[in-house]
Amino acid sequence: MKKIFPFFILCFLSSPFLSAQGILGGRVTGNFQTDIQSSRADSVIGASKLEDKMRINAFANILYTQDNFTAGFRYESYLNPVLGFDNEYKGAGIPFRFASYKKDFLEITLGNYYEQFGNGLIFRSYEERNLGLDNAMDGIRLVAKPYKGVILKGLVGKQRYYWEDVWQNDNGLVRGADAELNFNELMPKFAASDLRITLGGSFVSVYEKAGTENIVQPNGLYNDVYQLSVPANVGAGAFRWNIGYKNFTLQGEYAQKGQDPNAMNNYIYHKGNALLLAADYSIKGFALRFEGKRIDNMSFKSKRNLSGRMLNVNYLPAITRQHSYSLMSMYSYATQLNGEMGFQIDAMYKIKKGTLLGGANGTDVKLNYSYVSSIDKTPIEGIALNQKGTLGYESKFFSKGDDKYFEEINFEINKKFSRSYKMNFMYSYQEFNPIAYGHDGNPMIYAHILVAEGIYRFASRNSLKGELQVLMTKQDYDEFAKGDWLQIGAEYNLKGRCFFSLSDQWNYGTEQGDKVHYYNVSVGYTLNTTRVQLSYGKQRQGILCIGGVCREVPASNGLFMTITSSF
Repeated sequence: MKKIFPFFILCFLSSPFLSAQGILGGRVTGNFQTDIQSSRADSVIGASKLEDKMRINAFANILYTQDNFTAGFRYESYLNPVLGFDNEYKGAGIPFRFASYKKDFLEITLGNYYEQFGNGLIFRSYEERNLGLDNAMDGIRLVAKPYKGVILKGLVGKQRYYWEDVWQNDNGLVRGADAELNFNELMPKFAASDLRITLGGSFVSVYEKAGTENIVQPNGLYNDVYQLSVPANVGAGAFRWNIGYKNFTLQGEYAQKGQDPNAMNNYIYHKGNALLLAADYSIKGFALRFEGKRIDNMSFKSKRNLSGRMLNVNYLPAITRQHSYSLMSMYSYATQLNGEMGFQIDAMYKIKKGTLLGGANGTDVKLNYSYVSSIDKTPIEGIALNQKGTLGYESKFFSKGDDKYFEEINFEINKKFSRSYKMNFMYSYQEFNPIAYGHDGNPMIYAHILVAEGIYRFASRNSLKGELQVLMTKQDYDEFAKGDWLQIGAEYNLKGRCFFSLSDQWNYGTEQGDKVHYYNVSVGYTLNTTRVQLSYGKQRQGILCIGGVCREVPASNGLFMTITSSF
């Protein structure tokens, strides 16, 4: 079907009927990207030589639009995948193709699509290319807007799983519906009201052929073997709200998932639930945001025997700050699907111009605090905690567990000294538990991190950026904790068209190995919509996290080039 669909679209567009309708007068747009990597052996950092000399990830999107009709496809090539990507992606083809049409209040999409219900607690289909994650749906999606302020969605399909033909494999069938009501749009008399109300609800069901799972129980000299019945249908429902009044907003979503014994939860029958809350208050020069989250047994996949990152039906966002500085993100937190609870507070204050601390241009001050721990899990009388084939445990909703997973306090100052010069200062204290990456028993990591960045813009529209980062920790025992780090970098930008940068990450505080310099040299050039970037240097082994989802990045020493363009 993957190979036939683009041909079908081409024939469809070329048909005499559509020519008579003038559809061939539409517009073709697209974009492409190519990543090329080479790496040589480096025993000091643990980098391996690539036997195939060079690795390439590439994709191209082609999109055709005409009035209310849209069709397109994406060609991908991983020959072979760059380091850090799952080798199951090896190959080339068209994994994404679709056709969509809007008529009156209805939109229908056939083929592949991405969609999200609410915050994604029970359903999110999306792509995160930097993580090698793509769970695009293949099937049918309907979106209806029968009245202003009313949005209805329905879908059915299967999720992408590398290059497999989803309609030939035995992965589960996903079906879902979602409804959202915006009362300020739906009821004209509330259009200008200070009170804003939006409510929504969704339901998702995954059907996978019912199976059995063996349970082995020791019994003296012999073992008793039981067969565990696994349900064919697993359902999940969610309710969400967004209520605002003047400068205050309260958002939230609660989700409940039925019994879902699977490989991620050791085949227990404990029901899952999740709660996500957010409250915002803002006035001129000040903003405050609070986020809270609780997750209990919410791994939701379309294949019950699969573990890892693929075939996730839902998405459970992290409530820790997502950092862009490399040393700040060295110990990024990964969402714990089987149980976590925590909160995050963000505060921003702008010191006024003309004051002692504000100066001529004002000063932005930001404070962030986040905390995540395990949830309360109490053994059920007569069975071991999380025992396979049982209800697993009992849990008090508002009680936290004994394990701290992550804690951070972050302070940031952005100061513009003149039209030409500005600086950013940041301090972070982090406590990180390696159990978040599945490394039980490793001690907690305590880290102090400092960042200073300055940018100077010349009258010629060129700019110079300098950066200093320092990470200090006493923990120094394996790849997750290697003592103190220092990073320096500089970048010169020529009118936004060309840049040149130098950086060095130095592991100066380790006592478990060599004090390695991870240097990197980069140059880039942009012309209209085309950009070419070339980098050479060393990449340390580590964890890359985006939005609470992570993948391991292996060490490398060599060349990396990226070419992007759009038309």
